[in-house]
Amino acid sequence: MSTELQVSEKKLKKFKRLIWVASVLIPLVVAILFKVEIKGVEIFKGLPAIYASINGLTAILLLAALFAIKRSNMKLHKQLIHFCLGLSLLFLACYVAYHMTNERTEYGNDGAVKYLYYFVLITHVFLSVAVIPLVLNTYLIAWMGDYKRHKKWTRITWPIWFYVAVSGVVVYLMISPFYK
Repeated sequence: MSTELQVSEKKLKKFKRLIWVASVLIPLVVAILFKVEIKGVEIFKGLPAIYASINGLTAILLLAALFAIKRSNMKLHKQLIHFCLGLSLLFLACYVAYHMTNERTEYGNDGAVKYLYYFVLITHVFLSVAVIPLVLNTYLIAWMGDYKRHKKWTRITWPIWFYVAVSGVVVYLMISPFYK
């Protein structure tokens, strides 16, 4: 099974169950927290630029992780992926904090640009939910040392994660002129 880590079937089932629970709970909690309105907290006004930067850094580090593994530098690859996971959690915290303390921003352009914005936004949101179990399962497979399967999963997971990171920056750049 693994050269790096031997995991019992029982433990593996437990990890997979935790991944699915997290994959359901994270979007659910975010959706619930969107309904929470905390007024008068000005400190979080600048968070969109910060979490867009976090998305941009994540995209760059995902590219670096890809190049590291292509050059057989597994240690650097692991470090970069761990950093990307941490950045994703930081992004989520900033995103939720901003949306709990600020009013929703409406996109102000019309025409084809508006359709492009909503296309990018909607695909970004749906794929950001879909990428949670993909990233966690892909990580678990690598953690177990099943690198052949990890490589197969990564062919699906990496482009989606990269798209979510890049499209987060694009969404920010398109909506930022309309922030109050």
